[in-house]
Amino acid sequence: MTAPVGPHHSPRQTPKRRERRIIALRVGRRWGPDRIGHKLGIHPSTVHRVLSRDGTARLTWQDRATGRTIRRYEHPGDLVHVDIKKLGRIPDGGGRKVLGRQAGKRNKTDTATNQRPGYAYVHNAVDDHSRLAYVETLADKKKETAAGFWQRANSYFESCGVRVKRVLTDNGSCYRSKTFAEALGEDITHKRTRPYRPQTNGKVERYNRTMLEEWAYAKPYTSENERVATFPEGLHDYNHHRGHTSLKGQPPASRVPNLTGDYN
Repeated sequence: MTAPVGPHHSPRQTPKRRERRIIALRVGRRWGPDRIGHKLGIHPSTVHRVLSRDGTARLTWQDRATGRTIRRYEHPGDLVHVDIKKLGRIPDGGGRKVLGRQAGKRNKTDTATNQRPGYAYVHNAVDDHSRLAYVETLADKKKETAAGFWQRANSYFESCGVRVKRVLTDNGSCYRSKTFAEALGEDITHKRTRPYRPQTNGKVERYNRTMLEEWAYAKPYTSENERVATFPEGLHDYNHHRGHTSLKGQPPASRVPNLTGDYN
């Protein structure tokens, strides 16, 4: 008597039980193919095939803490990240990086004009898709200041041919104000990061890190005015010339055809 023929199963296909373990580790632990393969004793390419066949979202599309799929914004203006970075002002004559720790401390406290130099507030707006940035160094982070900054930032994006549809901010009081809402207007949707989840605004956080490394702390400055004076050139380089890994080595200008200036 001939045995009944069951469903076709390729002898090379990964057993269903093992596939379920692969998917469980990906969903539960959010591990990549290499780590899952090492855990289960499977070649990473096999793990990759299983995940692709299952349609599992890539890790770069997921929030690592929650596993939620992160929306991808495919056009300039679909989402602009807005944030404020607080920087200590540099006293006239320089701080410890120029004069050394002790002399820098004396310079900051012994000179009347240098006492309590305060802080500068760097307001940033970074486009999610192109990484195009508009930045101003301002005196505070009051609601009126944040609203005025956004209006100028929006005008800049419009001059580049970018129509902003959404703005993402943290939950700072200036961004929760009626003044900021009025500056956004009715045509721009305001999104806020989840509490205690600053990585939700990761694009501008990454820009902040780049700004600190390549401008604010890139070299010793002898005054706050000197540091501020060097920023426009640095921002131009960022937008027109500096390659980005996420843009396959191209600058933001490569994704914004109407951006003025030469980036060849």
